[in-house]
Amino acid sequence: MVSPSPNPEIIVFNLKQRYTGVSATVNALVPLQLQQWPLAYCGTPLSNGVPGLTLKQAIALSRQPAPGRRFRIWHVRRDPEMLAGLWARDVLRLPIKLVFTSAAQHRHGWFPRWLISRMDAVISTTPKAASFVPNTTAVVPHGIDLQRFAPPPDKLTAWADSGLPGRYGVGVFGRVRPDKGTDVFVDAMLQALPHLPEVTAVIAGLAQPQHQAYQRALQAQIDAAGLSQRIVFLGEVPAGEVHRWYQRCLLCVACPRYEPFGLTPFEAAATGCALVCSRTGAFEELVQPGVNGYLVDTGDAAGLAQAVQQVLRDPQAALRLGQAARERVHSTFTLAQEAAGIGRVYQSLFDAA
Repeated sequence: MVSPSPNPEIIVFNLKQRYTGVSATVNALVPLQLQQWPLAYCGTPLSNGVPGLTLKQAIALSRQPAPGRRFRIWHVRRDPEMLAGLWARDVLRLPIKLVFTSAAQHRHGWFPRWLISRMDAVISTTPKAASFVPNTTAVVPHGIDLQRFAPPPDKLTAWADSGLPGRYGVGVFGRVRPDKGTDVFVDAMLQALPHLPEVTAVIAGLAQPQHQAYQRALQAQIDAAGLSQRIVFLGEVPAGEVHRWYQRCLLCVACPRYEPFGLTPFEAAATGCALVCSRTGAFEELVQPGVNGYLVDTGDAAGLAQAVQQVLRDPQAALRLGQAARERVHSTFTLAQEAAGIGRVYQSLFDAA
């Protein structure tokens, strides 16, 4: 791996302690961006092995422009990072410009709107997200690392490696909580699995303390239905292992009630999973109904159950949907495409100086 630049033109920020979708994006992108730019990373240690600066170190480094440039670029993705950037640029008067990535598909509150209005460039991850950010510079979708998220040797037999019952797997990935639609998934599986005797469902994600009662209630529903061996909570899967569960599953479900973007079905698609997703996030950009999967309304457990049955009642057809899903990611949502789109925004700022 290329080491961070000791005197970077770009500093990418990820200051949040907890590993989130933003963390996953930064974790995947930074190693590739290091090959393209004199770049450094500031924030919480990530599994990619790239060392992180502290905010204090980033500020000290940014007191002078990058060599041959009139400024450095700070790329931020969260409100506190925008605030830190504004403090550095406008109060400390550091020679920096601020790039913000916006994924939210709703009207921001007044304070985030003000913060975003003060950015030098704004990248939106979808056209819908851009519609809520009047000063969007470019729309750049998230991309997937196709080397890491690759199909198994034989998708139709991969479930045997799971150690769970059945011949085929369907999975939902992400936090266990209401906005992620975990209850919608469980309700749908309670309806669908009696008609799919060879299928087992997994829920891969952490229930934080405030959502553990919610998970217990879902487990009680599963137990009462006699499906405790076929609807399984895996808990939090380490970031370095989640691709193996995508590979094992024939179908990936993503049924949140709201999602800014939603990486999990994109990652799963790259491993050859067929898709059933709710109409939120960037899922309508990914899912081509009848070609690589199906879309259902948010909160529609009955519709989700029907779509899951439609996919899994014919494993060979499900395999073809999954192959088409991977082709869709290959054509439109690669990590290289994301890095190139972001790079064009960086270059436009340097060119305008």
